[in-house]
Amino acid sequence: MLDQVVAQVLQAGKRLSAEWARAEGPRGHGDKAPVDVEIEQQLREALLQLLPCDFWGEETGHALTGDSWCWVIDPNDGTSDFLKGRKGSAISVGLLRDTLPVLGVVHAPVTPDRGADCIAWAEGLPHLLRNGQPVVNDLRQQRLSGLAVVMVSATAEAKPQINAELCAPAQFHAMPSIVYRLARVAAGDAVCAVSLYPVSAHDVVAGHALLRASGGVLLDQDAQPVQYRTESEMAVVSNRCFGGAPQACQDLLRRDWERVLRC
Repeated sequence: MLDQVVAQVLQAGKRLSAEWARAEGPRGHGDKAPVDVEIEQQLREALLQLLPCDFWGEETGHALTGDSWCWVIDPNDGTSDFLKGRKGSAISVGLLRDTLPVLGVVHAPVTPDRGADCIAWAEGLPHLLRNGQPVVNDLRQQRLSGLAVVMVSATAEAKPQINAELCAPAQFHAMPSIVYRLARVAAGDAVCAVSLYPVSAHDVVAGHALLRASGGVLLDQDAQPVQYRTESEMAVVSNRCFGGAPQACQDLLRRDWERVLRC
């Protein structure tokens, strides 16, 4: 089924790329874009044909009946940055089985440094797939170091000194889309990804699955594993989240990230 999900996500990526390339710019304003709804409608129909079950989407609502399985979709994580002309927003599809993320596909069709980038995994596969090629990365023993990278939101570019101090001794890399940050950590581009704002299930489930494949964790602001057990937890899974190498996440979440918000 992973191959079929990837095919649907790549198709959706073509639509997002075309929207990006519009001569007059992408449609929408703020954090709302018509293409987000169009992509989610396409994915919702296709995925529910593959596996009829519960559904949680950002744009088209949710249907939670208590089924063991649940699709979780974000058609364009990072919409506001996308509409501001920043590359790196991502389409994500996750699948929960008994609240455990067992499949994730994250596709950023327009990036500043990698071209189109699709990272995927499903339980039972011994490694991630990045653009169809195997990727082996083990986060379990990785630590913050001078060679490591911590991925933070695009707004960090406006406060480089504070973010450099909070991520030290690692370097910080600012980019849109928490789910794409999590995916890139899982694939070996960084040791941890951080979000300082509340996130919902659709923001992180696919990335959480990819982290599982690489021995990573996804923790909330209290150092507790992110959970998806109830509708309220799905709506707000954490106020802050730290995903990646277990020790790096523990080290980072203890730091005074309020400094970023105060300044």
